Amino acid sequence: MTELIEDAELIKRAAEGDNDSFGVLYERYVRRIYNYIYYRTGNMNEAEDLTARVFHRSFRHIQKYDDRGVPFSAWLYRIAHNLVANWYRDRSRKKEVILEENIPSKFHYDFPEKALEKNQENERLLKALRRLPAERQQLIILKFVEGMSNAEIGIIMRRSEGAIKSLYHRTLEAVRKEVEKIDHQELPKK
Repeated sequence: MTELIEDAELIKRAAEGDNDSFGVLYERYVRRIYNYIYYRTGNMNEAEDLTARVFHRSFRHIQKYDDRGVPFSAWLYRIAHNLVANWYRDRSRKKEVILEENIPSKFHYDFPEKALEKNQENERLLKALRRLPAERQQLIILKFVEGMSNAEIGIIMRRSEGAIKSLYHRTLEAVRKEVEKIDHQELPKK
């Protein structure tokens, strides 16, 4: 039954003090917000803590939520983005994204050599992504992890769809250049 209730109705009810309605919103979005924060911080514990803070903040301010024709998730991503930015600022350093060994992979490899090679490729790519500005990391996460369209990303990042397309192409080029730099740095010295 709760799947049929629109976000707008749940938000209205939550703003009126219905905790169960906010609980439904939480269940709809918690995984997506956690994933976003995890990929930005690379730390499961920090991601859990920051996700809880996103929903705590949204719960406290749900009465102030102003539906401007954008999805409720855009508001949650904006809160998450701000909390992650504060997290980095408070620590005055960037944490590297380390994929935990206990996270199940979508891929299964028959040969350990291929798994090792794929892991090395993933590490190079993640290393390159970590070198990008936060805005470009956000774009990559929303595009590839969350599978969002350019229009949806534009709403979250407060940019036009065309600006997101342009940023996306510049970001892919920047990633390619960073991977080339990493490859050059890792060449054996003669």
